[in-house]
Amino acid sequence: MKMDYTKLAETALEGRLLTPEEMHAVLTAPDHDLLPMLQAAFQVREHYFGRRVHLHVLINAKSGLCPEDCAYCSQSAVSSAAIHKYPLLPREQIVDGAVAAKAGGAFRYCIVTSGRAPTDREVETVAEVVREIKQTVDIDICCCMGLLNEEKAKILKAAGVGRINHNLNTSQRHHPEICSTHTYDNRVETVRNVQQTGLSTCCGGIIGMGEKAQDVIDLALALRELGVDSIPVNFLHPIHGTPLEGRDDLHPRYCLKVLCLFRFLNPDREIRVAGGRERNLRSLQPLALYPANSIFMEGYLTTGGQGVSETHRMIEDLGFEIEAYGESAEARHAAPLRQALMVDMDNPCGPTTNPTTSL
Repeated sequence: MKMDYTKLAETALEGRLLTPEEMHAVLTAPDHDLLPMLQAAFQVREHYFGRRVHLHVLINAKSGLCPEDCAYCSQSAVSSAAIHKYPLLPREQIVDGAVAAKAGGAFRYCIVTSGRAPTDREVETVAEVVREIKQTVDIDICCCMGLLNEEKAKILKAAGVGRINHNLNTSQRHHPEICSTHTYDNRVETVRNVQQTGLSTCCGGIIGMGEKAQDVIDLALALRELGVDSIPVNFLHPIHGTPLEGRDDLHPRYCLKVLCLFRFLNPDREIRVAGGRERNLRSLQPLALYPANSIFMEGYLTTGGQGVSETHRMIEDLGFEIEAYGESAEARHAAPLRQALMVDMDNPCGPTTNPTTSL
């Protein structure tokens, strides 16, 4: 049966769910269907987001030393990866990273700390840093600090944090294969705690960890049911020294099909191509912005990534535009892409930060 991808776009735009058969058909479509599928996904993306792209920069503000056993993570207790390990970075370094991110055209600056859950002191310290950032530069702030209760989320919100990230990572069925030190339900609870405070939620997953097609579908549907605002789609970057170091299941065309599925099932949500895009999408990276409307630049937590000028050039070559936080539409159209920056964006967050694979 030949798939009518335009029909899938119409279904999504009407707010209706694809059938289970249609969901599977997207992931298993023949490669020669990729262009009409991307065009259909773009029809949905353009309806809600036009040709605008949100750029994100993250800082690994506390690295390693995590007691959890997440199989994908170079900072976990079961990882022997050669990474920098350090406690919370100095306040000045985190603030400087925000200034550099803004100069690079970032809409959002993501402060990430390793660990199962932040201590009261860590939350208060990050809150103080966020207050200083908001007084210094006009940029949205996202924090990713592990499991959170409502009280800690409220402290971050009061400081000026606009969004909290906490990923489901995979389906409920597949989660025990990836982590045993916390449950899938623990992650869902954190997302709901954040939603209770009125903060924006960022929640996604990692593709390529040995999951089945149904797990990818179940993850996308779970995010739809939770009603999260932003969905980072990571593609596994297997790091030497982690339990998943030998996995190499992905190819660029499948990654694009996954992004299209997430767009069809979450039509009006921000979908971000996150960790592993450079490694797994390779020369097809620009096509990811047909279903997605957001990307990271300047690397991740412990792996590097596409730099500022290359990211800007890719967006410009597509005929898309960068949307900066706080800019009016008139300012966006008037401002040229920022090719010559006044900061060293090869290492925007200081010498101890080693930007990684998944937020």
